[in-house]
Amino acid sequence: MHNRTVDLNVDVGEGFGAYRAGCDEELLELASSANVACGFHAGDPRTMRRTVELCLSRGAAIGAHPGLPDLLGFGRRTMEIAPDEVHDLVLYQIGALQAFAAAGGARVEHVKPHGALYHMAAASDELAAAVVRAVRSADDRMAVYGPPDSCLLRAAEAAGLRSVAEGFADRAYMSGGGLAPRSMPGSVLDDPGRALRQTLALLGEGRVDTVDGQPIALSVQTICLHSDTPGAVAFASTLRRGLEAAGFKIGRPSP
Repeated sequence: MHNRTVDLNVDVGEGFGAYRAGCDEELLELASSANVACGFHAGDPRTMRRTVELCLSRGAAIGAHPGLPDLLGFGRRTMEIAPDEVHDLVLYQIGALQAFAAAGGARVEHVKPHGALYHMAAASDELAAAVVRAVRSADDRMAVYGPPDSCLLRAAEAAGLRSVAEGFADRAYMSGGGLAPRSMPGSVLDDPGRALRQTLALLGEGRVDTVDGQPIALSVQTICLHSDTPGAVAFASTLRRGLEAAGFKIGRPSP
């Protein structure tokens, strides 16, 4: 049995205007950290305010989830974008969420890039440095969430920021340690039991089985569940119960 605190983070605030997305209220009852969409890939001022209020009422840590300026593609399409542009769009989105957090008497505690920006910054030293510059200039107390052993986390550590390695409960992994592309069949896990087994392997054994059946080493401190995964609330409930039964405590990453 383990006696370890593990962060369970969810992507929330992904509605836009009159359109709602996900089950944020239910998910934030189960998660310890929230990644709040900041208006570029999803979200809008009203949705951001309501999501921050939900985080405060549920006790979830507030994190910024900045994405590429791509509402139509939900921020999941790669774009040709310069590092200076990345810096500015990330800083802009963090600042918007910081305003809503401050209005509620709270602060933004971490930053996790969304979608394509997450993968681009994980693989590019220049883009990673741009993201980290934005985070550091906004508030150097914030942590950076990203893939283990990625350009993004190495840049955060080099800049003196706290890095938090992230694993995914509901996504399949490639042999190189990256996520299987969403275009690949089976890239999104639709079985809560399988997602729990993958999560326990990541946290308890520091490994994950890849799409080709080979295990690879992967050490993580936080586990993500996407709010747009089918049955996300059932997934989150299964994960939380299973983790607690295995001796893990759900809580924010230690500062």
